Amino acid sequence: MNSIDLDGQHAVVTGGAQGLGFAMARRFVASGATVSLWDLDEARLETAREELGSAASTELVDVADWASVDAARARTEERAGKISILVNSAGIAGPAAPLDVYDIETWKKVIDVNVNGTFYVNRAVVPGMKERNYGRIVNIASVAGKEGNPNASAYSASKAAVIGLTKSLGKELAQYDIAVNCISPATAQTRILEQLTPEHIEYMRSRIPRGRLLEVDEAAAMVAWLVSKENSFTTASTFDLSGGRTTY
Repeated sequence: MNSIDLDGQHAVVTGGAQGLGFAMARRFVASGATVSLWDLDEARLETAREELGSAASTELVDVADWASVDAARARTEERAGKISILVNSAGIAGPAAPLDVYDIETWKKVIDVNVNGTFYVNRAVVPGMKERNYGRIVNIASVAGKEGNPNASAYSASKAAVIGLTKSLGKELAQYDIAVNCISPATAQTRILEQLTPEHIEYMRSRIPRGRLLEVDEAAAMVAWLVSKENSFTTASTFDLSGGRTTY
C-alpha cells in the first residue's frame, strides 16, 4: 500500500459502516486520519468502530433527513473536531425494473437517499470548510450516471445528478483550497448487490472489459489521494473506476 499523508485530518464518511465507505475509512485511518462513520445500521456501525479502533467514532444518521444530518455534523465537530474530509458513500440501488412499471415510492426513496442525501451532507459540511479555507470532498457516483443501466432508471438518474452536483459545487468552491470531486465506479463487490438480481449483476459484470467487479480497496486507494493535500488543483472532476467500461 502506498503511503498517503492524512495526519491531522478528520474525515466524515457516510455509509461508512460497510462496503466502499468502510474501505475508504480504513484506508484513511491507515494514513493517519481520524474518521467519523455516519450510517443507519447501528449494529454494523459498532462492528466497524471496533475494527478501526480509537481513531474512529460513529453517528447514527439518516442522510435523507436534513435535521438528522445537521445534528450529526454538530455532534461530530464537538466530539472529534473540525471536518476537513468528506466522503459521501451512502446510497441505495433500488430494484431492477422497467421505468414504466417502476414503483413511484421506491423512485422517490432512491432519489431522496442518493441525491438529496448527498446535497444535505455537503450543505452541512461546506460552510465550515469555507470558513477554514480548506477541505476535500469526494461524492460517490457510478458508471450508471454516465451510461445509464437498463431497468435502473432511478439509480442511473440519481448518480447522474451526483455528478452534476459535484461539478457545480467544485466550481463554486474553486476560489478556496477545497477540492470537490466524484468517482464513478463500476459495480463493486458490496452488500448493495443484495438489492439486485443475479441476472442484473451479470449484465453489469459483462460490461466491464477487465471481466470482474471492482474491489473496494481499489476505490479506497484512489480516494485516499483525492482527499489528500497533494490534490491541490484538481476539482469539479469525475474519476472513473470502471475497468475500461467508460473512458470519458
